[in-house]
Amino acid sequence: MAKSYVNFAVSGEVVAKTLEALQLAKQSGAVRKGANEVTKSVERGLATFVVLAEDVEPEEVVVHIPKLCEQKKIAYSYVPKKVDLGKAIGMNVPCAAVAIESQGNAAAAIKDVVSKVTGASHHKEEKREAEPAMPKEEKKPAPKKEKVQAVQKPTA
Repeated sequence: MAKSYVNFAVSGEVVAKTLEALQLAKQSGAVRKGANEVTKSVERGLATFVVLAEDVEPEEVVVHIPKLCEQKKIAYSYVPKKVDLGKAIGMNVPCAAVAIESQGNAAAAIKDVVSKVTGASHHKEEKREAEPAMPKEEKKPAPKKEKVQAVQKPTA
């Protein structure tokens, strides 16, 4: 069964290139690993490329990351297994998500992967129709209230 957070299929060639780029980034750049660290990196705008595993259970752990990446305009991709993702960055345990903050020597490989992924993904960019320019309303200062003094009536 396909996971709800997997937005597009990734070919084997792209997966191999992605794992290679992660290895290069780990050696010469800065990498954040784990769903929590990736989320923080994306929210802060530090991530340049994000990779998610497709076999994460429960999927709620990473389901929010693709939407965040799209909002922040950060490229992302998938690999089939979290074990492979962990090994690519030098861990002996599985890893659900990885964010590359500093690309280092992996810049060319990441650019290649991003171009293939964005060509392969079927994201439909929302194109808004040109809206007519509306004149901006100028803020007018609030009218000053004049103080009304109470007038005492003479008592008869």
